[in-house]
Amino acid sequence: MEQTLIILKPDAVKRAVVGEILTRFERAGLKIVAFKMLKPDSKQFHEHYEGISKMISRRGQPAFDSTLAMMQEGPVILAVLEGVKAVSLVRKMVGDTEPEKAAPGTVRGDYAHMGFEHANKEGIGVPNVIHASGDAKEAQAEIKHWFNEQEIFDYEAVHEYYTQAKARK
Repeated sequence: MEQTLIILKPDAVKRAVVGEILTRFERAGLKIVAFKMLKPDSKQFHEHYEGISKMISRRGQPAFDSTLAMMQEGPVILAVLEGVKAVSLVRKMVGDTEPEKAAPGTVRGDYAHMGFEHANKEGIGVPNVIHASGDAKEAQAEIKHWFNEQEIFDYEAVHEYYTQAKARK
C-alpha cells in the first residue's frame, strides 16, 4: 500500500472544515494511519517547502515567503493516508493547486476560490486549505519529516476488504 501526506492548512482549521475534508478521503477508501495537530515554526516549514519540495526554485522567493507566513497563521493538521495509489488519488481529489482553476467536486474547488493573481496583488499566500504530496518520493520524505515510525499505525480497517482487493478470508 502507498502512503501520502496531507496538511490541512490554517485556513481549513479556522473555517472548521477539517472533518468534512477528512471524510472525503475515508469515503474514497483511504485509511488514516497517522494524525496530529501542530503549530510548526518557520524552520519546520522551510524544510518542508524548500528542503523537500524546492518551492523557491519552482515558484520564487516571494511565493515561498507568502506561503510560509500563511502557514504560520494558526495550527495545522497533518495526516498520513494509506491506500492503493494513495498519492495520485489524493492529488485528484484535492484539485489544482490554484483554487481558481480547481474543478467543482475537488477539495479546493469546493472550499477555496482565490487565484494566484489576486493573492500576489494582495501580497498573501493562496488560502487553498490543503497540501498534498506531489509524488511518491516526495510523500516518503514529507512523512519522514513530520512523523516518526512510532506515530504511524498499521491496522486493518473494515473497508480494506472492498477498497484494496484484500484476499477474502
